[in-house]
Amino acid sequence: MTAATATEWETVIGLEVHTELCTATKLFCGCANNFGDQPNTNVCPVCLGLPGSLPVLNRMAVEYAMRIGTALHCTVQSSLFHRKNYFYPDMPKDYQISQYDVPINADGWLALPDGRRVGIERAHIEEDTGKSTHVGESGRIHGADYSLVDYNRAGVPLVEIVGRPDLRSSEDARAYVDELRAILVATGASDGKMEEGSLRVDANVSVRRRGAPELGTRCEIKNMNSLRSLGRAIEYEAARQIAILEDGGTISQETRHWDETLGRTSTMRSKEEAYDYRYFPEPDLVPIAPSAEWVKAVADALPPMPADRRAAVAEAAGMAPDADPVVTVVRLDLDPLLNAAVAAGADGELAVKRLANEVAAGLEQASTLDPRAFAAVVGMESRSELTTAQARTVLKELLEHGGDPAAIAKAHGFEAMAAGALSGVIDQVIADNPGEWDRFAAGEDKVQGFLIGKIKAATGGNADLKEASALLRARRG
Repeated sequence: MTAATATEWETVIGLEVHTELCTATKLFCGCANNFGDQPNTNVCPVCLGLPGSLPVLNRMAVEYAMRIGTALHCTVQSSLFHRKNYFYPDMPKDYQISQYDVPINADGWLALPDGRRVGIERAHIEEDTGKSTHVGESGRIHGADYSLVDYNRAGVPLVEIVGRPDLRSSEDARAYVDELRAILVATGASDGKMEEGSLRVDANVSVRRRGAPELGTRCEIKNMNSLRSLGRAIEYEAARQIAILEDGGTISQETRHWDETLGRTSTMRSKEEAYDYRYFPEPDLVPIAPSAEWVKAVADALPPMPADRRAAVAEAAGMAPDADPVVTVVRLDLDPLLNAAVAAGADGELAVKRLANEVAAGLEQASTLDPRAFAAVVGMESRSELTTAQARTVLKELLEHGGDPAAIAKAHGFEAMAAGALSGVIDQVIADNPGEWDRFAAGEDKVQGFLIGKIKAATGGNADLKEASALLRARRG
């Protein structure tokens, strides 16, 4: 497939994200909800589906689901549980208790960092399945020597978040999941650990001629647990479908498996429809009917979401909410340091830059960084008492060892240059390097780095290199 061919097609993506909830116990029983325990130790008659056992709903799971729905701007409503019937070895009851046509959260949206909205169709509660391990060279059921089943995960509470088909690229999909994961963690409902299976993504992918109003036939790629896998799988699947259609073929609606090693999708099974699951209301559970007071209390208790925090950081820094430094500060939870620094009088824009670069690079020590000391370094740099390079050195030492910024600067011999001293240094550098100056004056910008290096050496690193660059360009005219 050529690049020209690819531009004739549009990829349409809708994601289904399954997030396990951080409850102490499972959805319908008192078994522990712990990752990594010995297989088949957190089980009981209820989550094993033994005859005569009855489910009892976990109230905290409902509240976590309401938090998620509220954070995603959904309508939180009364809802029903249904039985979703299917047979897999890791589903001990041979049905899954889920929500079908009346979910607890409906009709919401998520805003990407650049402001675009992605529709949320629903975010409903269901129980997780167990985990099968296929032992053999392939790692899959086909070709396995034997399979093992761990039921510890069976019955763990999930919320499935069904997004509308509003995404148009693998980059969009990665940004959506990254933002959604941040929201889920902010609500406290999920730890968002994709590597542990707490967050798993199914991608519905189709292609259509650019500008065509109707959607193409979709294929669902199951259970991706990293952003890298998600992006690669979508790109491969879109290219596969385009190649088939370009050759005059048709796309079969099916569920596909992503092989990370081979970098390709393959057929798992034909795609099921709702009637294949024979949904019917769960007879052992009553409807969930959260009161208006409970819904309001949940909404009032939510902390600021990532988008709100980016807006606050952007305002403090005078930057756009989707600017890379702003996104980095919020993603790494460094905005409390920013708030403390600004409250202490630090320049917001400069503080954000230092947080997104030097502090982010030393993130392991960031929790020990005294906000007042950080604010002091930013203040010293903004007042030209420290150059950018000097401020970075002081900040690096603060992160590693702590201390007083002024004392650290003095120990390194960092002193502000006297007013007008830099101009004299530049005069000397130009006189000592006439050839390089002539080339720079003639418009050869790459020579500026050489001249700046000479200025830095002549001042023992004490020159403000931004000011030096400005003076060089002013002299060139």
